[in-house]
Amino acid sequence: MINLRFIALSGVMLFNSAAAQVTLPSDAYIAGYATSMLRYRLNLDIPSLIVQNGIILLPKGSLNISDQSHVVQVLSEIPGVNEVKIAEVTTEVPVATAPSQPIQQSAEQTVAITNTDPTLLPTGLLPSGHLFKPLLADPRWAHFSASYRHFVNDNFEGRNIGAVSFGETIPFYRGNFGRSLAQWEAGLQAGVFSDFNLGAPSADLINTDFIASAYSSIRAKQFSAFGRIYHQSSHLGDEFLLRRVNSTFERINLSYEGADLRLSYEFPYGIRLYGGGGGLFHKEPSSLKVWMTQYGVEFRSPWRLDFAPVRPILAADFKNFQENNWSTDVSARAGVEFDNLQVLGRKLQILLEYFNGNSPSGQFLRNNVEYIGVGAHYHF
Repeated sequence: MINLRFIALSGVMLFNSAAAQVTLPSDAYIAGYATSMLRYRLNLDIPSLIVQNGIILLPKGSLNISDQSHVVQVLSEIPGVNEVKIAEVTTEVPVATAPSQPIQQSAEQTVAITNTDPTLLPTGLLPSGHLFKPLLADPRWAHFSASYRHFVNDNFEGRNIGAVSFGETIPFYRGNFGRSLAQWEAGLQAGVFSDFNLGAPSADLINTDFIASAYSSIRAKQFSAFGRIYHQSSHLGDEFLLRRVNSTFERINLSYEGADLRLSYEFPYGIRLYGGGGGLFHKEPSSLKVWMTQYGVEFRSPWRLDFAPVRPILAADFKNFQENNWSTDVSARAGVEFDNLQVLGRKLQILLEYFNGNSPSGQFLRNNVEYIGVGAHYHF
């Protein structure tokens, strides 16, 4: 039998080998790329755009307040861009300018940042963007996805499973902390996660988890935090239950409310670490144990591959539940994000998946499972 763990490891090694072929773009390249995107994608002409050490500087007053968030988001996607700032500028340190001017990097042409605008994301009701980035390998982070999963061990219902999710994080209001560089937001997050038996004649529904929460998040430069109060309930599919009318299978009336908090820090070159935990304050069955922890690491490349408009992604998520005697659930994903394929502002990611631990599907939380798969995910 083919060793599926070996296949997964080999795929990640090949992926890393390809990722190693990327190169760091120069400031002049970024300046030209940014000017083209502004002019031909956003219909904006900003000839005084400046790039210094991978940081794009947009002169304060060159954009309307309503355009700032979208422009910053678009320019941040350019390979090699470390940050986008809206600032007043003077001449003090070497830079690269946009190609609408002669590109110079002499000592005479310089820039200094003064009075940097702290509002890189818009504030007010129903703002765009998110202060806390999604957790790419978390099996229960609300987003849109479709995956095929092959279970290595005997699963609760066959070994070929289709998994889909529908979900969103919606900020209702965002504000600033005084005159500081920190922001906060509050909103709702909700998701539906379903598993289907692809080996059944009608791809029967096995289990669906519903999660809804009220959340609040903050961001101060590279640090962010996400806290929520949530409800989760799990429901078995009709066909699954009908086939077990005369069996000893015991359905769990699983429903609970809880609260959790996650902290995140983003390092240079697309590396991110996060961690946190939470507990339940109302639960059914009442015997459920309360506490859990979660932590992980992500790499979302700031550079595209030389041969395609894609960025490499690697992520690993770890959870420990008191209910399962603190055993570790491991979820790992690796793949690519397409720069040129977006739906409703979300980027398409094609990711290989690996999971080993207690099932994230609510009705089977005590079942130890292992699977490998591939999925399409839409994330901001």
